Amino acid sequence: MVLEVAILDVRQDRQDAFEANFRLAAPLLAGSPGYISHQLQHCIENPSRYLLLVSWRTLEDHTIGFRQSPQFEAWKELLHHFYDPPPTVQHYRSS
Repeated sequence: MVLEVAILDVRQDRQDAFEANFRLAAPLLAGSPGYISHQLQHCIENPSRYLLLVSWRTLEDHTIGFRQSPQFEAWKELLHHFYDPPPTVQHYRSS
């Protein structure tokens, strides 16, 4: 299993709209091959920041399967205009 960790900084005062669009976008993620689960966490100290945790079967399920799919294009249309700066995304595995 691979854990995708994305730090999402949302434009000031756009959190409600971001969360509404995330609810629309979540099925695009959840329907992807290799998807296991996800969590969206809202930062207490910095209300413009979110942490997205996505469990994937393999790294390629995310980097190739999802990111090179039409679902990712729809995901970007729904969400990417909220971010400033662009998200930081890293992948982790258990040691």
